[in-house]
Amino acid sequence: MIFLIAGASHTGKTALAQRLLEKYGYPYLSIDHLKMGLIRSGNTSLTPESDDGALTDYLWPIVREIVKTAIENRQNLTVEGCYIPFDWAKSFEADYLPHIRYRCLVMSEAYIRSHYDEIKRTASIIENRLDDVDCTMESLLRDNAQVMAMCRKFGVEMLLIDGDYQVDVDW
Repeated sequence: MIFLIAGASHTGKTALAQRLLEKYGYPYLSIDHLKMGLIRSGNTSLTPESDDGALTDYLWPIVREIVKTAIENRQNLTVEGCYIPFDWAKSFEADYLPHIRYRCLVMSEAYIRSHYDEIKRTASIIENRLDDVDCTMESLLRDNAQVMAMCRKFGVEMLLIDGDYQVDVDW
């Protein structure tokens, strides 16, 4: 089985991937790690500050082929990151789709407003964020509203974080 975990920054994608690793033993690929490896190795002129659309266009074809390879080899894998396009399913032939589960994590406006300090405090729970100054309440509100709108537009599964942060790993 392949789990694809998408969503805006700071929604807990990596933490959920870690929980899936602990529960099912599925390794996970952080698209951010892939991005930084390609950037640091000089294999792209893109930077961490490049437009998300440009990064998605560059990274998704690589990730898509990793997913296909894992399916073809009957391997389990979780892939997490904000560079999974909302129309991800059109990237796969029909026989791959039964092997893929996609979820997009989205925090509600109310959740962000009432848990902002906690979101900031737990931002490095799995990965050490060296520079988190761009994570403001305004950016979280904007990014999560955009992601929610795109989930609705494309009809993809969304896990709404609205009360207590309890994202279920049984999917």
